[in-house]
Amino acid sequence: MKHDKARIQLDVEDTPKNFLNILPHLKNPLPPPINPVTEEPVSPDALMALFPKECVMQEVSSEKTIAIPTEVREILMRSGRPTPLQRALGLERALKTQCRIYYKREDVSPTGSHKLNTAATQVYYAKKEGIERMATETGAGQWGSAVALACAYFDIEAMVYMVRISYEQKQYRSILMRTYGAKIVPSPSNLTEFGRKINKEQPDHPGTLGIAISEALEDTVNNANTKYTLGSVLNFVMLHQSVIGQEAIAQFDSVDETPDYVVGCVGGGSNFAGLAYPFMANDRFRDTKFIAAEPTACPSLTKGEYRYDFGDTAGLTPKLKMYTLGADFTPPKIHAGGLRYHGVAPTISALTEEGRITPYAFNQIDILNAGVLFAKSEGIVPAPESAHAIKATIDIALEAKKNNEQPTIVFNLSGHGHFDMSAYGALMDGTLNGDVPNGIS
Repeated sequence: MKHDKARIQLDVEDTPKNFLNILPHLKNPLPPPINPVTEEPVSPDALMALFPKECVMQEVSSEKTIAIPTEVREILMRSGRPTPLQRALGLERALKTQCRIYYKREDVSPTGSHKLNTAATQVYYAKKEGIERMATETGAGQWGSAVALACAYFDIEAMVYMVRISYEQKQYRSILMRTYGAKIVPSPSNLTEFGRKINKEQPDHPGTLGIAISEALEDTVNNANTKYTLGSVLNFVMLHQSVIGQEAIAQFDSVDETPDYVVGCVGGGSNFAGLAYPFMANDRFRDTKFIAAEPTACPSLTKGEYRYDFGDTAGLTPKLKMYTLGADFTPPKIHAGGLRYHGVAPTISALTEEGRITPYAFNQIDILNAGVLFAKSEGIVPAPESAHAIKATIDIALEAKKNNEQPTIVFNLSGHGHFDMSAYGALMDGTLNGDVPNGIS
């Protein structure tokens, strides 16, 4: 174990050996996925048509921990795990705060975000089953990049449907995926029946994650030896991301600190859960506050309803009990493409309903200004998604300064913004639109 004033770094052998499952730590059993026709719980067998068998078994598991396969752990270690926990000394000085601010650096992975933690795991399980092809969707492109690399590692074909507005805004993300060997198309596409239907009805449709999910699912069921891989929402994804928070706890323990606030951005919820769930599962942190930051353009937690809804626009998925804006919701064309999903992970929704997570929503001008301040003070340009967590952290620190408080705050820097410079350019040029939500007030 070694650390200095600015950075706390675990040794590579300290990479977690187990995934942590939040389900045993909920106050009430998680409402199950249901069949939209019968409204009866969906059996695991039905999900195995889409996902690798081991992922489905993990989705319904009540075990507190699940061993990480040796091959997956080796990939995580050679891809940057354990990631650093860094003290934001520059940001603290810029805010003139006595708060101690830390950030978990998931930006150091080869694809620049936390997404490889679950992509590598899911593709490994698929490879063990003899699967030759994976289909998926991606918003901002971080998930698609991780799937493309994971498939390259295991010599599996990758097919990625990328939300059209993000495909247009973040062209280098698609090039990165193609470099790793993936095939990528903007969604709605003309490769699926549902994509052709949307394009016929609205040729200039910007796309949504719900539509892209529908296309990837249709692709999966219509192509032999193909499985669907998912980057957020379901619990097996949250479980794979728990390596983030487990490392953070060990890093805080090494310097004898306890965070008062744990902060993350939320679209589907995987990076927030990855950091927060190990803390939430540990009674030592019962007084810690958990803050979820989302966009005002797609305010699922702050403005959505807690009810059963489809995970995709075409209604191909089982219904999930979650906070949702409606499966047909089309958000404005904001740059935080990874946060443009109409719903939130059922586990995050349940924990919010229990009062254990506090959500806040921010507009993209404020969050990108927070990203600029972070870049100036810390030298790292954050992804627009991560900038939501930075904005929430700044607000907490400034409020604490007014109240003469000195809390310790940690947030998840879930990805870098190297492919998001058009967003920052629009901000600095004064051409960035404020994100007025679609019918949400």
